[in-house]
Amino acid sequence: MFRKILSVGGFTLLSRLSGFIRDIVLAAVLGAGALMDAFSVALRLPNHFRTIFGEGAVNQAYIPAYARVRQQAGEAAAALFANRIFTLNLIVQVVLLALALPFMPEIVRLLAPGFSGDPQRFELAVALTRITFPYLLFITLVTLLSANLNAIDRYAAAAGAPILLNVCLVAALAIAFLFPSAAYAAAWGVAVSGVLQWLLVAIDARRAGVGAALVAPRIDADVKSFLKAFGPAVIGSAGVQIALFADTIIASLLPRGAYSALYYAERLYQLPIGVIAIGVGTVLLPTMSRLLAAGNVEAADKAQNRAVALTLVMAAPFAAAFLAIPELIVSALFERGRFDSTASQAAGAVLFAYAVGLPAIVLIRSQVSAFQARGDTTTPMMVSLAAIACNVGLKLLLWRDWGAPGLALATAAGAWINLGLLFVLALRRGWTKPDRQLPLLIVITLAGAVIAAVAARVLTPVLLIEMARFPAEVKLVTLAAVGAVAGLLYLVVTLGGLKAARLIRLLR
Repeated sequence: MFRKILSVGGFTLLSRLSGFIRDIVLAAVLGAGALMDAFSVALRLPNHFRTIFGEGAVNQAYIPAYARVRQQAGEAAAALFANRIFTLNLIVQVVLLALALPFMPEIVRLLAPGFSGDPQRFELAVALTRITFPYLLFITLVTLLSANLNAIDRYAAAAGAPILLNVCLVAALAIAFLFPSAAYAAAWGVAVSGVLQWLLVAIDARRAGVGAALVAPRIDADVKSFLKAFGPAVIGSAGVQIALFADTIIASLLPRGAYSALYYAERLYQLPIGVIAIGVGTVLLPTMSRLLAAGNVEAADKAQNRAVALTLVMAAPFAAAFLAIPELIVSALFERGRFDSTASQAAGAVLFAYAVGLPAIVLIRSQVSAFQARGDTTTPMMVSLAAIACNVGLKLLLWRDWGAPGLALATAAGAWINLGLLFVLALRRGWTKPDRQLPLLIVITLAGAVIAAVAARVLTPVLLIEMARFPAEVKLVTLAAVGAVAGLLYLVVTLGGLKAARLIRLLR
C-alpha cells in the first residue's frame, strides 16, 4: 500500500511542481488583476463541474461498484459494466456542453455577478470560459478510465496526466503573442490539455485491457446499483462545490485581485491535498473495497489506520509552514513580473486561513473511504451538505469584514465539521477502528510540527537580512534555507519520537 501511495503521490508531486512553474509564469504574465480574475473564473467553472461529475461522484460510486462486479462476476462482466457507464457519461457530458456554450453569459453572470459592473472583465470571462469548458468533457472521460486503471492497481498514467495541463499552459503562454491576449493563450492551453490527458490515459487503459468503448446504453442490475449510489454521490460532491461557487460569487463582489489571491493561495495549499490526500484516497478506496468484498474487515481497518497515520505525518509540515511563514512562501514563489508585494500580502493572508483547515481537509478522504467502500454514498452526502451549510453561512458572515481570508477561513471550518461528523458516525457503526496508539502518534507529530513552525518563524527575519547579499531571488533563497532547517527539525523530532515510541509500524 505504501509503495502505491508513493507512486500516486510521486506523480502528483511532479504535477504540483510543474504546476508551481505554471503558476509562477501565470503570476509574471497575468499578474493579480483583471486578466487573472477572468482566467480564474474560466478555469474554475469547468473544474467545478468536473469535480461534481468526475473526480467526486464517479470515483465515489464507480470504483466500489466496478471492484464488486469484477470480484463477483469476472472481467468480462466488469468490462461490459464499464462500457455502459462510459457511454452514459459521454452522453451526459455532450448534452451539458451543448447547453452551456450558448448560455455562457448567463452562467458567468450567475456565478460571478460582480463582473456585471465591469463589462470588459465580464466579456473576457465569458469568452475564456467558452474556450475552457470543453475541457470538462475530456477530463471526465479521463476520470472514468483512471478509475478502471486504479481498480487493477495501475496508477502512473492517471496520476501523471495532470502534468500535461501545466505543460500546455506554460507552452501556450510562451506563444501568447499569437493570441489576442495572454489570457486567451492560457485558456487554449487548458482546452488542448484535456485532449492530451484523455489520449494518455486511454492508451494506458487500452494496453491494460480496461479501455472503454461505446455500447448501446442499457440499465441492467449493475448499472441500476451504480446509479443508486451515484445520485447521493453527485449531491455530496455538489455540496462541496456549492462552497466553491459561493467563493466565486462573493469574490466577484470584492475589489479586483480577490480572485487572484484565492487562486494563488489555493494552488499552494492544494499541494499537500494533491500529493497526500488524493494519493492516499486513490489507493485506499479500491484497497478497502476489495478487502471488504472479500470479507476481510480487519485488513480493511488496518489499511485505513495506515492511511490516516501516513496522511498526518506527511501533511503536518505543510500546515506548519503555511501557518508560520505564509507571506514568505507566496512572495518567494510568485513575486516577480506583474505580481507585486501587495498581491503577496493578500495571497499570504488567504493561505494562512486555508492552513487552519488543512489537517481536516487531507484526512477527509480516508474517513469517507470507510463509507464508500461499503457502498454507502448517502451518509457522506448528508455530512457534506451539513458541513457546507455551515461553511456558506460563515462565508456570508465573514466576507464583508474579512474579505478573501474570511472565505478561506469558512472553508477551513467546514472541513473540520465534515471530518468530525464522518468520524463519529463511522465509529458508532463500527466502520472505523482507530489504532490504540494513534493518539500518541498525533501528539508526536504535532510536537514536531510546532517546533518546526517556531524555528521557521524565528529564522525568517534573520535570514532575510543575511541573504540580502545575494544578487537576486533573496526571498527564494531564504525560503529554501528556512525550509531545510525546519524540515530537518521536523524529521528528527517526529521520526525520532515515533521510533522511540515504537510507532513506525503504523507507517508501514
